[in-house]
Amino acid sequence: MAKFSKKLSKTDVRKRLAVPTRSLSSLPSFDGAHAVYFQAGDERGEVWTFKCSIRKRRHPKPVLSKDWLAFVDSKGLKAGDMIEFYRETNEAATAHAYKVRAVRQIKIFGVVFGYAPITAITHDSSDASPI
Repeated sequence: MAKFSKKLSKTDVRKRLAVPTRSLSSLPSFDGAHAVYFQAGDERGEVWTFKCSIRKRRHPKPVLSKDWLAFVDSKGLKAGDMIEFYRETNEAATAHAYKVRAVRQIKIFGVVFGYAPITAITHDSSDASPI
């Protein structure tokens, strides 16, 4: 199983996901093209179609677009959250299935205790109206 993970930046949640270049081997092959589409399923079973593109010249600098911002909105992602992509091989069909998972830091008094999966939009209590 190949994977890559990344802590999201403001640009990642507002425009497109900058994929670490070293993680390109975790994604489908470009076969000489500068863009490739692939699907990834989340924990809820929803399938997202992402477009990964690279520059035609020089340093590839891969980015994800297409359904990326819809995915961000559906999960309520913000800068500091983590994203993980997995590639699993289906042994029966020898095909690749991609999975995507978002996680958020669990902090208590500023200390990070771990990460919890984000399955849907979560509402920050600081956004609540005063009574």
